[in-house]
Amino acid sequence: MRGPWVYGFLANNIWSVGGDDNRADVSQMLFQCFVNYNFPGGWYVSSAPVITANWEADSGDRWTVPIGGGFGKIIRIGKLPVNASLQAFYNVEHPDAGPEWSLRMQFQLLFPKKR
Repeated sequence: MRGPWVYGFLANNIWSVGGDDNRADVSQMLFQCFVNYNFPGGWYVSSAPVITANWEADSGDRWTVPIGGGFGKIIRIGKLPVNASLQAFYNVEHPDAGPEWSLRMQFQLLFPKKR
């Protein structure tokens, strides 16, 4: 990659369009923006909150909006590169039954292409 910054977003919405009339309708949105700054030696800082909306829920229970971030490092297990990271998020908006905090711990096996 060129430069230390990586950023972008992912968005989707799912709807129910058919099926059993006795089943509840579905309309849910997911939006994830991400920003990552890479340091020498494989370390990085990152934020990738997952914002969700359940459009069928009551207005007070519709949104989950986290803020936060964390850090990670690319390590090797033998010859295999692994991305290990930890991020914490406070949900500034969440359904009544939803959590106030979330913690994301991630281990990704990386299989780079040989050039």
